[in-house]
This record gives sequence, structure tokens and C-alpha cells, in this order.
Amino acid sequence: MKIEKLRKNSEFRAVYRRGKSFSNSILVLYVFKNYKNKDINRLGISVSKKVGCSVVRNRVKRLIRESYRLNKYRFKTGYDFIFIARTTIKGRNYLETEKCLIDLLNKFKLVN
Repeated sequence: MKIEKLRKNSEFRAVYRRGKSFSNSILVLYVFKNYKNKDINRLGISVSKKVGCSVVRNRVKRLIRESYRLNKYRFKTGYDFIFIARTTIKGRNYLETEKCLIDLLNKFKLVN
């Protein structure tokens, strides 16, 4: 849904400025408590041109979005998430991406 996405540059900057971050080998996660929408999580994904061409970047975004979508029922609500892909994500499959995503959210203790 549109309401569940971070789209504006100002929304991203607010999470970067005030949120907390954790990282692992292929992803960086910024988390910020969302006080406006307490019943949903909002998701933002950032993939640099250093990761690869547009085909590769879009595949990485789809992998992150899908692994989040299939597991979002497990996460606590009321947060803004920004996932930043590192260059090492190139060539990874879905299972590796999902494992790293869940691992990062476990570090924040956001998995029920």
C-alpha cells in the first residue's frame, strides 16, 4: 500500500537523523519510532548505483520488499524502516536476503 512506504526525501532524512542504525554484511537498517501511524510500519529502500545497473538495483529492491512483505506480520508496529543495500548484496538470492533482514530486525528486538 502507498501509505506503508517512505517516499519523500524529508521522510528519509528524518529517519536518518533521528533513527538508530544497525548493519550486517549486506544490509544497513535505520529504525525510527513513528508517532503518527502507530498501527503500521513504513518501509523505505535505498540502493546505490555502486550496487550495479538498474536491472540489478531493481532486483535488489524487489528482494528486500518481498522478504519484508512475507514476514511483516512478525514485526512490531509503529516504526519507520529504511533498508540500505550494500554492494555485497549483488548476486545474493532471496533466502540470504531474508535471513539478513530478519537478523537486523532481531537486533532491534522488533520481531514478536
